[in-house]
Amino acid sequence: MPTVTGGISPAAALFHSLADETRLRIVQRLTRGEARVVDLTTQLGLAQSTVSKHLACLRDCGLVDYRAEGRQSFYALTRPELMDLLASAEHLLTVTGHAVVLCPDDDDQPAAPARDSSGRTAELDHTAVP
Repeated sequence: MPTVTGGISPAAALFHSLADETRLRIVQRLTRGEARVVDLTTQLGLAQSTVSKHLACLRDCGLVDYRAEGRQSFYALTRPELMDLLASAEHLLTVTGHAVVLCPDDDDQPAAPARDSSGRTAELDHTAVP
């Protein structure tokens, strides 16, 4: 698998860029059409500096760009495929019953419970000999 700067695969870099809740909220809002920073701050209830910082990140990733109209900038998604990715993610969340569990960041956090094929918490057989 090809890597980008820092040894991160492109897929990991893409999902990392969308892993931040604020960036994901901005992207989700932009799926409905272009918006100015002031629109995003009002609609998402975020500070202007926060929106601008995350838009810059999304622009650096090539997921968002803007067009200038007078003194205003209108931000939009650069790739319609991103809307397909988000729709697929929503579908995956629905079919898994929103049971997606994040991996713990460190070894001190307990692991997520095992799940069977229906998504229910699986009972572990503690009598089995390794």
